[in-house]
Amino acid sequence: MDISHKEYRKAVAAKGALLFLKDIPGVAFGDRIQVRDHHNRIRNGQVIRTSEQAVMIKVFEGTEDLVLEDTWVRFLGEPFEMPLSPDLLGRVFNGTGAPRDERPPLISGLRRDVNGSAVNPAARAYPREFIQTGISTIDGLNSLVRGQKLPIFSGSGLPHNRLAAQIVRQAKLPGEEANFAIVFAAMGVSYSDAQFFREEFENSGVLGNVVMFINLANDPAMERMILPRTALTVAEYLAFDLDRHVLVVMTDMTNYAEALREIATAKGDVPARKGYPGYLYSDLAEIYERAGRIRDRHGSITMIPVVSMPGDDITHPIPDLTGYITEGQIVLSRELNNQGIYPPVTIPPSLSRLMKDGIGKDYTREDHQRLANQLYAAYAQALEIRNLASIIGAEELSSQDQNYLKFADAFEQQFVNQGDEAGRSILDTLDLAWELLSILPPEALGRVSEADIKKYYKTSD
Repeated sequence: MDISHKEYRKAVAAKGALLFLKDIPGVAFGDRIQVRDHHNRIRNGQVIRTSEQAVMIKVFEGTEDLVLEDTWVRFLGEPFEMPLSPDLLGRVFNGTGAPRDERPPLISGLRRDVNGSAVNPAARAYPREFIQTGISTIDGLNSLVRGQKLPIFSGSGLPHNRLAAQIVRQAKLPGEEANFAIVFAAMGVSYSDAQFFREEFENSGVLGNVVMFINLANDPAMERMILPRTALTVAEYLAFDLDRHVLVVMTDMTNYAEALREIATAKGDVPARKGYPGYLYSDLAEIYERAGRIRDRHGSITMIPVVSMPGDDITHPIPDLTGYITEGQIVLSRELNNQGIYPPVTIPPSLSRLMKDGIGKDYTREDHQRLANQLYAAYAQALEIRNLASIIGAEELSSQDQNYLKFADAFEQQFVNQGDEAGRSILDTLDLAWELLSILPPEALGRVSEADIKKYYKTSD
């Protein structure tokens, strides 16, 4: 008889989210399983290790309250799959794809392995074309490009969830708004944060164009292991089957990595940096590299993962490895946040490595790259002068240095600080940048062309 037609009562141990069985023949790594407990409740799981003597299973709902003698396990002989349909848009699911919105489960004849299919690197297309987030510090200085992976690095207590929600509300691909969709994946968030996200999307009217996956802080940590893969399977379907341009926002990848460390410890894997398994890099890469574009396909997947930095340490393994895999970073500043500036994006360490391929004459405006370079240079100079002023006093500075201080203050209060209700178009962002640079004399603007100055520099009347 096929193994999927049998139920086995051979559980010998449970440890955390892991269930151990003995003497089960014909089981394959990655097989999906169903666990039926003594109350006839069904839990989902996956085989993560097999041998002649034992089978190790991770149970997404956890093994709490399982009575081993009355636990039945069915091996389905198939990978973990997600049903796919255009009806996904507007729905809210948990990590395993079960509804969280009090609506019926999604019924579809199309199901795909949540681990995805390998993409031939030669089939990938280079990321191009500007995606507008409505956030000036991103659009103007660290532009997001279609097919890019651009993480947000944050600290505990900083408003990264508020920023993620704002990006979901405002993001669009200019000229292709009708083909734009969002996949939002939240892992280990509080109930109040989950309600915040849902209400934000409902009240702004974008929920109908969003697929949400929510795992609460009191939900099983093991569910966080499958959630990003389930979400990305939906993103791949929307992008490469329905030709949509999909933005995937995932928060918080640190909660995902903590769940990975928990299961690795329970399995007995050899720990590496700070107790995380040595395969943390390859595991994160397996998730992040599912973003991108494929040749001869209209759709694309662009990814913004949120990574909270334990102790505000950007060298912590999770942000450190994320930085190696992705193409840039948006870094939030505790100092700016304490000054009441939102979003508190700190400019010097933030960058987008693919920005140059999505801006300019054909995408945003012909002066965009030069203007961004000038903003960076002027702000960096202003920060040095601000440090000098803290030592010798602002009154000792030259008039030009005083202008730089005035520029820095205006830049932080007007360009960086925009609030969560103001979604700026890219042209509004660029015009505001020129308005701020006009605080400085034209001869101080060496990164823009004379034609740029003649066309955009705002002289005082």
